[in-house]
Amino acid sequence: MAAAETLIYEKSVLTFGCGNTLFGNDGFGPEVVNHLNLHHTIPDYALALDVGTGIRDFIFDLLLMEKKPEKIIIIDAVTVKGKKPGEVFKIDLACVPKEKMSDFSLHQSPCSNLMSQLKDQGVDVKVLGMHTNLIPNEINPGLCPKAKKAVPIASDWIIKELKKSGPNTFDLKEVETCR
Repeated sequence: MAAAETLIYEKSVLTFGCGNTLFGNDGFGPEVVNHLNLHHTIPDYALALDVGTGIRDFIFDLLLMEKKPEKIIIIDAVTVKGKKPGEVFKIDLACVPKEKMSDFSLHQSPCSNLMSQLKDQGVDVKVLGMHTNLIPNEINPGLCPKAKKAVPIASDWIIKELKKSGPNTFDLKEVETCR
């Protein structure tokens, strides 16, 4: 395991970028993490990590740890009715789109259940989504222009959250929560 990956056991705030960069907008989460690490200073108590399509392994490991992180932020591309392409928003764990249950995303069952279990154990789990109309079925790397514009928006939002103290501070106006 790489050194950065072992830091998940030491940091109190974890940001995981999910998705496959080979499939267009599905690479949104990794692109946000890359932008965070290149253009921002991540506080010492936090870690931003590109987990690709392996989020379930990390969530499962965190469930088994005695000392849990205080907060986890998960970033992924999703398709949600009523949202505009490139729109960045929070997703309540109870509102994960059913379409995401069967693909190779962070929301694939049983990952949603694992995240809910972490939340039940006192971890502040937040999912930040970016609406996309299209994730190709074949290899097609690179984000569309609207998704590219959403990367710094999501990164800035995460940096603001990292600088706040205490859990449950996700209340920015430009991010909506599914109810």
